[in-house]
Amino acid sequence: MSGLPSPARVQRTYLVLVLGNTLAASFIWGINTLFLLDAGLTNFEAFAANAFYTVGVLVFEIPTGVVADTLGRRASYLLGSATLALTTALYWLLWVWEAPFAAWAVVSALLGLGFTFFTGAVDAWLVDALEATGFRGSLEQVFGRAQIVGGAAMLAGSVAGGVLAQLVDLGAPMLARAAILVAMIGVAAALMRDLGFSPDRSEGPIRATRTVLRESWRHGMRSAPVRWLLLASPFTAGVGFYVFYALQPHLLQLWGDESAYSIAGLAAALLSGAAMLGGALAPLVRRWFPRRTSTILLAAVTSALVLVLLGVVQSFWIAVVLVALWGVMSAIDDPVRRAYLNDLIPSKQRATVLSFDSLLGGAGSTAFQPVLGRTADLGGYGASLLVSGALSALAIPFVLLSRAQRAPADTAQEVATAAEPGAEADGGPEVEAPPTR
Repeated sequence: MSGLPSPARVQRTYLVLVLGNTLAASFIWGINTLFLLDAGLTNFEAFAANAFYTVGVLVFEIPTGVVADTLGRRASYLLGSATLALTTALYWLLWVWEAPFAAWAVVSALLGLGFTFFTGAVDAWLVDALEATGFRGSLEQVFGRAQIVGGAAMLAGSVAGGVLAQLVDLGAPMLARAAILVAMIGVAAALMRDLGFSPDRSEGPIRATRTVLRESWRHGMRSAPVRWLLLASPFTAGVGFYVFYALQPHLLQLWGDESAYSIAGLAAALLSGAAMLGGALAPLVRRWFPRRTSTILLAAVTSALVLVLLGVVQSFWIAVVLVALWGVMSAIDDPVRRAYLNDLIPSKQRATVLSFDSLLGGAGSTAFQPVLGRTADLGGYGASLLVSGALSALAIPFVLLSRAQRAPADTAQEVATAAEPGAEADGGPEVEAPPTR
């Protein structure tokens, strides 16, 4: 391993990327829905614009996953940062021009393109680099630290974005986000290099796409434990995307002052604090449950119940507690779920299968957001949160089906390399790490 950085340095680089990405994104998380409504869109149009973002994810997710697997994870990250900086600036211009809905739909889809360069690529870069540098610790611990760093960045960014909107206007956080993304291009160019992974540029783009898709299908949908977890994504990630942005105006209504933008930022700030707490608790909760799917199942059940309760309570402070609980359970679930998936997928297909997971979440978001937004128009945000709880509960059977496969990755506790082609397709690829530690 001469010439390779230490595992600790790899983790520090990963945490810097998480910090920058989350800080940039979170500047608008607290005010995004209010920004769209201020531009003259209705609730239906605002969440339909968000749905076009997920249409962009659906269209571009696999092609950009192929970019990460054939050109490299670093190249994919740099392309994503540049695309997001440009489209964020375009979003601001649409707000200035009070553009028609069609323009918002197009730029929202291009925002989706920017994010698809990230999905799968950064996690795949981390896991490959850790394997290459001899790391033998817990992936949950690494992802848990990322949750803490991301939560701190989200707290700072969401509060700063809300305050900036209050002091300047609703467009100012967009400009701040674009500036941070430009800075992250320079950071990634200096710190990131592909380790433990050699991009395969021997095939043309079309043939490479077919090859990667074929192998990704084999190690994704044809691998039973992976398949069932992927099919849960539309009901968790898809619904979660709507809920995150619906909480902004919902808390404002419960507060009683719909111009208090700093209160809107509270929803994102609450979830950022919850992410920090959940990230710290994830390794501990993992020790309580020998199987990773136990934690994933607990989070799915709790999230569905909390969303139903959020739909019926009328007290601002009770809603705040429920939002925090929803955020903590999501944050505990995330490192465990990511570690489980990464241990199931071979390195060469890792970025694309993880992108396919994101694609399915985007499919759920595309389908559900206009429906839930229309529900909010007709019956209020409380009614839409009730429906969100019912939809998220549909993920539970898929988690149980993944659990029933008893894949070795369900009990693995160290970084593992999923088996290369030839592993059992129905039972899930084997992992090299022992099932228990």
